[in-house]
Amino acid sequence: MGARTGKEFLEGLAASRPTVHIQGETLTGGIQDHPAFRNVVRTYAELYDLQHSPEHRDTLTYTSPTTGDRVGTSFLTPTTADDLSKRRQAYKTWADHGNGMLGRTGDYMNASLMALNSAADWFGQANPQFAENIRRYYEKVREEDLLCTHTLIPPQVNRAVSGTAQAGGKLAARIVKEDDNGIVIRGARMLATIAPFADEMLVFPSTVLRGTPEDKPFSYAFALPNDAKGLRYIAREPLDYDRPRHDHPLGSRFEESDAVVVFDDVHVPYERCFVLGEPELCNGFYAQTNSVNHMTHQVVTRTSAKTEYILGLVSLLVDAIGIGQFQHVQEDMAEIITTLETLRAFLRAAEADAFVNEYGVLTPAFAPLNAARNLYPKLYQRFPQILRKLGASGLMATPTEADVAGPAALDIEAYLQSATLTGPERVKLFRLVWDTCISAFSSRQALYEYYFFGDPVRMAGAYVGSYDLEPYKNKVQGFLERA
Repeated sequence: MGARTGKEFLEGLAASRPTVHIQGETLTGGIQDHPAFRNVVRTYAELYDLQHSPEHRDTLTYTSPTTGDRVGTSFLTPTTADDLSKRRQAYKTWADHGNGMLGRTGDYMNASLMALNSAADWFGQANPQFAENIRRYYEKVREEDLLCTHTLIPPQVNRAVSGTAQAGGKLAARIVKEDDNGIVIRGARMLATIAPFADEMLVFPSTVLRGTPEDKPFSYAFALPNDAKGLRYIAREPLDYDRPRHDHPLGSRFEESDAVVVFDDVHVPYERCFVLGEPELCNGFYAQTNSVNHMTHQVVTRTSAKTEYILGLVSLLVDAIGIGQFQHVQEDMAEIITTLETLRAFLRAAEADAFVNEYGVLTPAFAPLNAARNLYPKLYQRFPQILRKLGASGLMATPTEADVAGPAALDIEAYLQSATLTGPERVKLFRLVWDTCISAFSSRQALYEYYFFGDPVRMAGAYVGSYDLEPYKNKVQGFLERA
């Protein structure tokens, strides 16, 4: 089939029957028409349509090596610098369409699957069949252009103990049975973004297993259709309030749902398993396959697009109300510009220092990408603060589209104009600023970026622990010895 169109994506979703609990309802289909999801799934459909547009087709697709069909560039196994560049351009094209606000577009997990497929022999260490399983699964997702999401961590119940030990190990998703045809999973996982409208659920290792026999039931990697029997989702309250785009310009387009995943004795066939009962393999799942390099390459590209959007929005806001001459405003803008150029430098360095790994894949250098993923979660928190400070009380004066076109129209034209905009134009801009820095949608974005790769404190500890400090200590020690 190859790269899907938006229509084909929506048709596939209409044929799916995932079980989704949301606001007191239980859905078993009809996701594409439900008010909580219908707008964002149409945005995802637009992404698929971009693959077929004359302007973006050559960037977003390439020729499948097995079928000759056009397939998504995020599946391309890079062997040259041009391949890496093309992958980044494809990531950027999709990210620009959503202003970087869509954190789980298909290219994120596709980047992971590409790397896992290339490292198939690594999966074969425990069982040669698992190597074949990951190869077949990657090709299936590539050729059918399936939308995948993933879930990683156990429920947050008692953080004083490990996830596998919470409630005596009875809460986290675990293997409870094995038969001739596969395994049975019972328990729950967090936190699957876009789960209600994805095609496939990738259940990947949490990578914090201790390697003890008790951890074996929690050691796995597998994939399931989104509507597998016994699989259900508990979705959070939607932040798309089914209001006009004028009033909620981001939330009405880009509201990706997050969901708890419940496994009610879900049977997973062996052909969909990639790792089973091997804690050490699970702990090396991302690093040993270089999957994390390619996933982070996509993420840093997306966050650069998001930062470009923030810079453009701040610039329009500054022009609109005539505050660009003030030095404290320039200082805030410089902070955003510096963040943007830092992300671009990280991407350039990652590609310039790319290396061919043991599986023959040209792999972006992880050091600059790792720096970016440790830095950006903190830097992004400043952007809503800057917008709130610059917009100030003007962010409280944001009438709705109905007001702009209703009895208040003349007052809005007269009293809500700005230095460069008419009243209605100013209101429309400020609604966008509001949805970026004050709304519930914007708060979810800030939280999402902060914890994207996990707890920043634990990440910092892992970052320091993995960094080779010896050359720098030796340098200073040599200086002391020469003193």
